[in-house]
Amino acid sequence: MTLTPQTTPASDPDTIALWRALLPLRSVISFMNSGAHPDDETSGLLAALGQRDGFDLSFVCSTRGEGGQNDIGQESGPALGTLRTAEMEVAAKRMNMALHWLSESPEDPIHDFGFSKTGTETLHHWGEARTLQRFVQVIREVRPDILCPTFLDVPGQHGHHRAMTAAAHKVMDLAADPAFKTGDLTPWQIAKLYLPAWSGAGQSYDDALPPPPATLTVSGDGADPVSGQSYAAIGRHSHSAHRSQGMDQRPPAEPRDYPLHLVQSHVDGPDLTPASGLPQTLADLGHDQAQDHIDQAFAAFPDRAAILHHASAAFGALPDEETAPHAHRITRKRQQLATLIRIAAGVTVTSETPRDLLAPDDTTALTISQQAGLADQVTVTPLLPEGWSLSGETLTLSRASQSDPYPTRYLPDHASEPAFSLTIRSHGVTSTTHVPLTTTPLVRPGCTTRLDPTHDVLNLSHSRTSASLNPSDITPEGASVGLGLPPGWRAGRQTDGLTITPPPSPPEGLTEIPVTLGGKAAQTLHQIRHDHTAPRLLTTPATLRLRVLDVALPQTRLGYIGGGNDQVDHWLRRIGMTVTDLSPQDLDDPAKLAEIDSIVIGIFALRFRDGLLSRMPALHQWVRDGGTLVTLYHRPWDNWTPETVPPAFLEIGQPSLRWRVTDAKARVKHLLPDHPLLNTPNRIGSEDWRGWHKERGLYFASRWDEAYQPLLSMADPDEAPLKGALLSANIGAGRHVHTSLILHHQMRHLVPGAFRLMANLVAHRN
Repeated sequence: MTLTPQTTPASDPDTIALWRALLPLRSVISFMNSGAHPDDETSGLLAALGQRDGFDLSFVCSTRGEGGQNDIGQESGPALGTLRTAEMEVAAKRMNMALHWLSESPEDPIHDFGFSKTGTETLHHWGEARTLQRFVQVIREVRPDILCPTFLDVPGQHGHHRAMTAAAHKVMDLAADPAFKTGDLTPWQIAKLYLPAWSGAGQSYDDALPPPPATLTVSGDGADPVSGQSYAAIGRHSHSAHRSQGMDQRPPAEPRDYPLHLVQSHVDGPDLTPASGLPQTLADLGHDQAQDHIDQAFAAFPDRAAILHHASAAFGALPDEETAPHAHRITRKRQQLATLIRIAAGVTVTSETPRDLLAPDDTTALTISQQAGLADQVTVTPLLPEGWSLSGETLTLSRASQSDPYPTRYLPDHASEPAFSLTIRSHGVTSTTHVPLTTTPLVRPGCTTRLDPTHDVLNLSHSRTSASLNPSDITPEGASVGLGLPPGWRAGRQTDGLTITPPPSPPEGLTEIPVTLGGKAAQTLHQIRHDHTAPRLLTTPATLRLRVLDVALPQTRLGYIGGGNDQVDHWLRRIGMTVTDLSPQDLDDPAKLAEIDSIVIGIFALRFRDGLLSRMPALHQWVRDGGTLVTLYHRPWDNWTPETVPPAFLEIGQPSLRWRVTDAKARVKHLLPDHPLLNTPNRIGSEDWRGWHKERGLYFASRWDEAYQPLLSMADPDEAPLKGALLSANIGAGRHVHTSLILHHQMRHLVPGAFRLMANLVAHRN
C-alpha cells in the first residue's frame, strides 16, 4: 500500500493540519523518549519517527529545568520551571507528542537542584524510590513499545541525565512486575530499550567513555511531502520553543542519522528497525477493515470529504472495547481517528473572554462560536473544573482552584479541563474529541497581593535604616494588610506602602515577614508572560525576606551594562551604592566615561546588548586610562572571544562540566590572601563562603594571560582544584576583574558574602 500523498508541498495551514492528523494512523507503535530537563528531547529523531513513520510519540521528563539559566528574562527557580513547562508544551504540540513529568509540584523533591556530576548524587536528591515510582506510573499509563533515553550514563555527562538513563534500565523490569504497585495501574512490559549510540559531548559535556556500538541506524534524512519541511527542520522548529535556553538562536538543522544500541528486547527476530518484531498496523491486530479505510483516507488526500468518509468508516470498524494486550492501541487509534474526523469535517469551536485573570467568585463573559463544517451534527459541551459554571454566555467561578503551574501531563490532541467536548456525528458514527479554550483564564487564589519587593536587604554600614514594602493588587479589595513582625520590629505607613523598621542595632541575619489580608495568610502572584507561550501563574506565600547585613561600601562612581539576565545593579543600589545604568552607546561619549570609575558588565550582556561587542576596544582603552572593568560570567557562545573581548587573553573552559564547581559548600582557598579584592573595603573570610545556594560558579576561565592573577581555588569532591573563578589583572593604569562565581544568584538569595565580595570587586583601583 502507498501512504505517501501524490501532492506538491502545500503552505495552506488547514491542509497541513489535515495531513498531520493522518500521520499517526500509519502505525500502532509507540515510542517514548526520556530526559531530565525541558530541551532534552531528541527532536530530530522524534520528528522522523513521528512525522514520517507515524509512531505515537511521548516524552517523559523528570524536572522542570528550574535550576537552569534564563536567556530571555529574570525568572528563576519555580518561576523558571513554570516558564519551561509552558515552553515544553509548545515543543510537544509542534511534534504532536504527549508530555509527562515526574515532578508534580514546585516543592517536589524531583527538581532541578542545579548541576550534578553523578547519577548517584542526583537520585539521592530526588529520592530514588520516588523517581522510580513516578517513572513506572508514567510507563503504565502510556504503555510504550519502545523506551529510549537521550543521554548515556557515563562520566562527564550531567548527573541528572545519568540518573534518568539509569532509571530507564530499572523501569524495564519494574513496570512489568506485578509486585511493584502503582495504584490500580496494571503492569506493562516495554518491548525494547535503546540507548543513543552517539556521544553527548559538546560545549557542556565530554562523555568520558565511548558510546555503545550501533545495532541499527534510523535515518533522519528526508522531508515531509506536504509541508516540504525536512524532518530535521521540523525537529528544530519544535526545539526552538525552548527560548529561555537560547534554542531559538541555533542555526538551521542539518539532516543526520541516529544510530541506536539495543540494550534489551522482548520481541523475537532480528532488530533491523525500531519497528522490527512489533505489530505495525491495525491489520496486524486483526482489524483489516479499519486499516483498509485508513489506507484509502491516505490515498484520498487532500480530499476532505473522502477522508471524512473513510475516517468515519475506520472509526466505526473498531470496537469500543478491546481485550488485552492491545486495548490501549485500539483506544489510541480511536482517539486519533476522532481528531482526524474533526479536522476533516472542518468542525471548529472558539471562545472569547475579556478577562484573562480571575479570582474565586468572579464572573465574566464567555462567547462561544462554532462551525459544523461537513459534520452531520455537532454537540459542544463545556468541560469545566470543579467550581466553574457556565450559564449562557456567563462564566462564573466559585470555590475554583488556582491554576496549576506544574501540570503533570500534556496531551496535544486531548485537552484537559477547562475545555470543550465536541461530539461529532458523521457518516453514521459518533466520535468525541476535547479541544482547549481559545484563551484559558488564569485563576488566582482568593487572598492575594503583589509585593514590591519580595526580597530586600538592610545594610548596617549605610544610612538607610528601614525597608519599604508596597502591597498592591489586593484581593479581596480593601482588605486590611497585616505583617507578622518579630518582637521589637515596627511597621508604619507611607504614601506608597509600608515602612518596616528593625530595633536599634539589629543583629545580622535573615528575617521572614509574612503578609496577611484581613487576618488571613496572603499569596503573591507571579505572572509569567512571554509571546511564545501561553501565560502562566505561579503563587507563593506573600512573605518579605529581609536580610540585615554589614557591607562596607567603596567610594566608587559605578556604571552597569546588563543583558537583562541579572539584577546586580538593583542589589548594589539596595546596599547603598549609586549605580548609573549605561547603554553601549554611552561608551562612545568620553565625557560620560569620565564620570565613571568602575563598570560592571552583567551576565550574557555581550550576547544580548546590541553594540556592546563592537565597543570593547574603546572600553579597553578606558581601562588602560585608569578604569576598573568587572565582567560577570559569560559562556563561550556569548560572543566571548578570548583574544578580543577581555583587555588581555582570557579563555572560558569547555566543556563546561569540567569548568564549574557545583558543590555550594566547596572549600574556597584564597590564593593571594592580601590582594585588595579580598580585603578592600571588606575583608573576605571563611564566613563569606557560607550559606551559598545551588553552586559556587560555572564557566570558569581555563587559560589566561600572565597579567591575570587567580585569587581563588576550589573544587568539587574528588576533582582537581580550579583557579579560574576570580581573576584580576592590572591593565595600564586600570584593572580588569573577571568572575565566574554566580554572585547575581547569591545576591538574589540574600547571601551576605556575595554582597561583600561584589562591593570589593567594583572598588576603583587607586
